[in-house]
Amino acid sequence: MSTLNPLSVQPKPIDDFAGWLQDLMRPTVLAELGLLAMVILLAWAMARALQKGLSQHDERSIWFGRKLVDGVLLPMLLLCLTYATLDVVRHWLRPAVLSIAVPVFVALVVIRVGVKVLQATFAQARWVKALEQTISWVAWLGMVLWVSGLLPVVLNELDQITWKVGSTTLSVRNLIEGMITAGATLLITLWISAGIESRLLRQATGAELSLRKAISNATRAVLMLVGVMLAMAAVGIDLTALSVLGGAVGVGVGFGLQKLAANYMSGFVILAERSMRIGDVVRLEGAFEGVITQINARYTVVRSAAGREAIVPNEQLMTQRVENLSLADSRVNQTITLTLTNDCDAEQAMRLMSEAVEQQVRVLRDPAPSVSLQNFTPDGLEFQVSYWVADGGQNQGNLRSDINLAMLRALRAHGIALATPQRQVLVRPSGSSHPL
Repeated sequence: MSTLNPLSVQPKPIDDFAGWLQDLMRPTVLAELGLLAMVILLAWAMARALQKGLSQHDERSIWFGRKLVDGVLLPMLLLCLTYATLDVVRHWLRPAVLSIAVPVFVALVVIRVGVKVLQATFAQARWVKALEQTISWVAWLGMVLWVSGLLPVVLNELDQITWKVGSTTLSVRNLIEGMITAGATLLITLWISAGIESRLLRQATGAELSLRKAISNATRAVLMLVGVMLAMAAVGIDLTALSVLGGAVGVGVGFGLQKLAANYMSGFVILAERSMRIGDVVRLEGAFEGVITQINARYTVVRSAAGREAIVPNEQLMTQRVENLSLADSRVNQTITLTLTNDCDAEQAMRLMSEAVEQQVRVLRDPAPSVSLQNFTPDGLEFQVSYWVADGGQNQGNLRSDINLAMLRALRAHGIALATPQRQVLVRPSGSSHPL
């Protein structure tokens, strides 16, 4: 059998459909189908082995996806193995099926990369679905034009549609190619930032969560800026023209955006020095107390025990007095004051109240709860109950209510009553003009 010229069997557009259909009728097509089936099985086995070896079972994984089929790794392996198989068998036969499989897998790789990167980066955005469909349509359309041989013709026609912008002549082809290049650059940038964010936030809890989130956001912002600049350079935009815009932004920050810039800088300082962290119990000026649930670049969200959420600008947290009840120790001390009658057994009452407090699971045993007789009042004996809890930011009101009910039951069961205020009422005799 004579050896074919390798250049004549490279993957190329099908400009002769009659010849391609004739090639499909040859017996060698069965061999190509068998090779393609082996390539698919080998790619699947390699992707599955890598998934198990790396213990990747995250549904948001860009490489493996949720079911391995919707990941990026499998179509990439299919493309590489198919192209390698085509390069090997081209010396013995004229490929018909494999030459079509290569552009199909190229389109599949483009779709999977675009979709998975967008899903991992903008999971909650509503416009992601429409953008994913747009990427799919563009990729499949490009594949059809490539295979059919119409792509050079279409590009040549688009190159003829031109217009002038200043001293620059633009064409529809340049615009489309620039948009595709810019989109690919931004996708790669988003992919890198998503990988960094996933690695930084993996198994991060407590004090490290806020700092790693800040580093992740800053890294994504820097990479996005670099990606936009590279995309603009790829399109042909002179980056030196941005110096005017940068100067305008600087003047705007200096005059009108001082507070906004201060809030952002304060947010990064708070996250970096860890003076306040997610989960800390803080008390702000104005007697507002709650748990920090979010620390964003511009503001911090503090949720009170009553369910109210305060959005506090980060500059206020830096310039005003803030009590962090959980900075050095997460334990919180609580006190309850009550007054009993003067004729009660003070020692028995103190013992009953101490037992009622110790029955609560959330109350710490070290330091132990304490009950003390604070004062003698005309109304009765004033006692103070003091105890410590480890999770003071969670439902303090419920715990205080449970302790009050437990003490009330114990005191009533032993006949000890709460004191009632004593009031002296003087009645003026009828018809008397003298003051009392």
